[in-house]
Amino acid sequence: MHPIIYDVAVSLDGFIAGPSGDVSKFTYEGAVVDDYQGRMADYRTAIMGRSTYEFGYQFGLQSGQNPYRHMRTIVLSKTLECPLKREIEIWDTLDMTNVEDLKATAKGPIYLCGGGALAGSLLRMGVIDEVRLKRTPIVLGSGVSLFGKTSDIGRLKCSGVKLYDSGHVLETLTA
Repeated sequence: MHPIIYDVAVSLDGFIAGPSGDVSKFTYEGAVVDDYQGRMADYRTAIMGRSTYEFGYQFGLQSGQNPYRHMRTIVLSKTLECPLKREIEIWDTLDMTNVEDLKATAKGPIYLCGGGALAGSLLRMGVIDEVRLKRTPIVLGSGVSLFGKTSDIGRLKCSGVKLYDSGHVLETLTA
């Protein structure tokens, strides 16, 4: 069984994006980003919600294109429109049966790319094995919450902390 790992940048006040999906205040260079890119090489499957997938369109991603060429990519959506010939899989539901099958058949760790609502849903199901928070020293005030509208997430245990000279903190939590 391979773990599902939520590896995400987050503001001090718990947002993974600001209003209207704005991520411009997050860091795109430096040691914290280099470490993240190193971890990305280890993931073999990516799962994300429709909004997270479509967010990539702003950066040149084409409908049906895989944003992570070295990974099997699954987009959870009942409404995403893509060409029949596509590089991604679209699942209209994610329940315990297909999560267990995914964890059993994945070729390595599973990257939970986002977004917050999907992460909250998977956390409520109890299937997220690890959370890697790249805490950015900014306050956004509003936007996309780390776990969507989920309020009762249970307990996670801090299993590691790495401090960066830039003021960023990588916090690793396990279920």
